[in-house]
Amino acid sequence: MLKGFKEFILRGNVIDLAVAVVIGAAFNTVVDRVVESLINPVIGMFFSADSLDGALQVALPGGGTLSFGALLGALINFLIIAAVVYFVFVLPMNKLRRPGPDSDEPEVPTEQELLTEIRDLLRSQAGDATGAPNAPEGDTPKHG
Repeated sequence: MLKGFKEFILRGNVIDLAVAVVIGAAFNTVVDRVVESLINPVIGMFFSADSLDGALQVALPGGGTLSFGALLGALINFLIIAAVVYFVFVLPMNKLRRPGPDSDEPEVPTEQELLTEIRDLLRSQAGDATGAPNAPEGDTPKHG
């Protein structure tokens, strides 16, 4: 039972997920501070409100209010988070994973190239065994 638990805990996905949750919580704090100290004052300047939560409110006849500003604030928060995650995490990781032009890694042939190579090898072996010339590429013998 302990062996299974140990394998579960040491599995890469669990560790990655734990790191992601901790980084996400810290990142949320950073984004909140950016919104509170940079975005909200600029918006307050245009909408005469402390934040978007109090801006663009429409009173309803029944006594409620529609808060378009709060929705706009949530969308701006989302876009800021998405942009930072993409430009700080995703884009650099993709560049690190992708081998550059001066990479020492050999180029891996595609499946189509491998199949073509196998076909050509089989044709040459069949031609050598029977003594018959190989059919040109694209021509297939017709059975009938």
